[in-house]
Order: sequence, then structure tokens, then C-alpha cells
Amino acid sequence: MPYFDAASSAPLHPVARQALTAALDEGWADPARLYREGRRARLLLDAARETAAEAVGCRPDELVFTGSGTRAVHTAVAGALAGRRRTGSHLIVSAVEHSSVLHSAEAHAGAGGSVTEVPVERTGAVLPRSFAEVLRPDTALACLQSANHEVGTVQPVAEVARLCREAGVPLLVDAAQSLPWGPVDADWSLLTASSHKWGGPAGVGLLAVRKGTRFAPRGPADERESGRAAGFENIPAIVAAAASLRAVRAEAAEEAARLRVLTGLIRARVPELVPDVEVAGDARERLPHLVTFSCLYVDGETLLHELDRAGFSVSSGSSCTSSTLTPSHVLRAMGVLSEGNIRLSLPRGTSREEVEEFLRVLPGAVAGVREKLGAPVAAAPAGAAAELVVDALGKRCPIPVIELAKVIGEVPVGGTVTVLSDDAAARLDIPAWCEMRGQEYVGEEPAERGSAYVVRRVD
Repeated sequence: MPYFDAASSAPLHPVARQALTAALDEGWADPARLYREGRRARLLLDAARETAAEAVGCRPDELVFTGSGTRAVHTAVAGALAGRRRTGSHLIVSAVEHSSVLHSAEAHAGAGGSVTEVPVERTGAVLPRSFAEVLRPDTALACLQSANHEVGTVQPVAEVARLCREAGVPLLVDAAQSLPWGPVDADWSLLTASSHKWGGPAGVGLLAVRKGTRFAPRGPADERESGRAAGFENIPAIVAAAASLRAVRAEAAEEAARLRVLTGLIRARVPELVPDVEVAGDARERLPHLVTFSCLYVDGETLLHELDRAGFSVSSGSSCTSSTLTPSHVLRAMGVLSEGNIRLSLPRGTSREEVEEFLRVLPGAVAGVREKLGAPVAAAPAGAAAELVVDALGKRCPIPVIELAKVIGEVPVGGTVTVLSDDAAARLDIPAWCEMRGQEYVGEEPAERGSAYVVRRVD
């Protein structure tokens, strides 16, 4: 069964499995003790730290291991803000950061701090000048991911880091998705990553804080990991994480070239095979293993189940999945279609045959879901009504867009269709539908319940 969700968690690398098994026998003792078993554990921990630091591009004494990538982010944001509290309490984040960064920003705002969210282009990339415009004398920290976890777009970290450095502001880089493919070549101040994203065991995060960066750990003091990650180190998992990171880096250039061909094939073929599809993310400046697309008139949860029954494990940023009733914050910030969203992130070793089989199965799965939902096959004949109102209140994505598509042909060119909807996804999906179908999105108006979305027929 092909597993295409490596961006969530990559399968355990064989090297990680071997290292984990070996370290279970050798690394169980307390590395802070001076007896033989403790010294042996300390040697394993120090060697793992040196290996990870080399991959990150920092000094070993600048890197600590945390209980997860999320914990690394929370620790980094809180510690950097606390370390620069005399400068101010202004935090900058991009609109497409991982939820761990955005949750830290929410907590900071809730405690009285100020947060500025930098918008992104339709490709998902920030513009460096957008960061420059919001840097202030009281800015304590800026955050920018190295590459996006949902659409794969690589961010201009080097340029943003230069601007932050000139302004005297530390930059935190979430490198969880990109670190397996190479170091972040930029003058960052703090960096975080997560082991299970590159085939290491879950439960190990990396936090690097470069010398000279003001940092004040939050919470009770602890002697371990420079006081930045409390608790007994999970040495077997740390050893396996470092070993697998070194292994994937050794394979990275060859595997990246191979997977880029496969994701390029998906980007090219999906719009040819499936009508009304939008492929998201930058076509060139992107991670080699990740591709995302959205299908009009499709319930994302139903499509995931259809693909799962066909043997494919994929993920989604759609607002129609059971885990959320709101669109992906990444797709929303980009202004692209969110309904029927599918994210494919190919793990190492994915074959062309598996990708070809997915492309064979996908059209039928999408068509089946659309048929169940009563999606339009072709535009209806034009009628005489100049204005129509579609009541989609209480109906969830993708039904409001399907109802709009069914009646747009019933108004003359220049006529309008007003969609009444209380579904959060409609605010993103209706404008995206208009752009895809060449219709004019007039705008959103307040309604007694929900909102009224006005669309003018262009052709």
C-alpha cells in the first residue's frame, strides 16, 4: 500500500532502526553520572549532538535535543522573546507558518505581546520586502519557515535573514520539512527541526541557538540540555535521530533528483486527467517530494476515504476533512482553492510505478465523489433571470460552490448569483472558483445569517 504522507511522518529509516536497537543496550544509563555506564551514555549523546550539529550547520554546544519539534518551536519562541524583553514584545510570523509557531504567537498575543502576520504570494512565498516593512524598533523576534509543510514552497530565508540581521532582529527558522534535504544556508539565529520528518523516531526535536543570540529559558531551571530542555534525555531515540539524519543527507542529492521527477509528473498530469483542478505552490522553488492540488466540487474527507480504499495513504488541507471545519490556514493565506485538497509527500524509495498507479486511480475517485455530490457536468442553458440567490446556509464545503456552479449559466452575461453561506470555507473557495472558471467575484456582503457572496457571470 503506497504511503504518500512523509511530510506528516516519514517511515523509520533502516539506519534509525539499527541505531535505535544498538543504543537501547548501550545508552540506557544517566549521561550525567561518572561511572562507566554513565560515561558510555554520555559518549553516545555527545556523538549524536556532533552529528546533528554538522547537519544543521552549527556548533555542537549551540544545539540541544527536545521532546519534539513542536516543543523545540515553543521553547525557541518563548526563550527568544524573553531574552529580548527589554527591546520590546513585537513578534513577526509569516501567514503560512506551522501551527506550532502560530500557536506560540497566539499565546504571546494573549499575554499582552503584539504580533504581525506577514502575507504571502499565491505561490505561498513571502516577499522579503514584506518582512522589511514590518520590522520595528521593538521587534523582539521574527519567524520564517524554510519550506512550507503543505505546498512545498521554499521561502527566501537567506534574504529575510539578511534584513533581520541588519535590523538587529533574531530570525527563527522552522526547518522541519527542509532539513533532510540540506542545511538552511542563511544567517539565522535560531533553528528547529523534528526527527520523524526525516525517518528518525518520533519524540526527538532539535533546537539550535547560535552564540550571541539572547535567550532566556522559560519554566523551572533544569541542568540538562543547557537548561533549555528539561528532563532525562532519550538517548536511544536521539542516537537514532542523528544517525538517520546523517543517512538521509548522504542520499539527499540523488533522491531529491529522482523524487522531483515524480512530483513534476504529478503536477503536470493531474490537471490533464482531472477537470477543474488547481495545483498549489511554486512550480520551481519547492521541496522535491511534495505536491498539493485541490479539486472543485469534491468533499475532501470522502476523497481521502476513496483513495485509502484504493490503497493510497494521502493527507489533505481541505476544510472538508473530519479534523477541521475551517480551511487550511496555508491555503487560505495563499488565496487558492481549498476544497477537495490532496497533499502527496513521497517518502524515500517511492517508485514511478506507484505514482503511475495513483494517477490511474485518481480520476475515477474524483469523478465518483463528484457524482455522489451532484456536481455539474456542464453549464446549464442561459436563462432570462438577471439575478439569482442560492441558499446554501447550513451546507458545508464543497456544496456552496457546487450550487453556484449549477446556476451560473441561468443568468445572462453580466447577471449575478448571490450565494448565502455560513461555511467558513466559502470565503476562500468561491473567489477561487471564480478565478478558475473566469467569472467575476464581486465580493462578500453581510447577511442576516452567514455571508452573501456575489458572483457576476462573465461568459
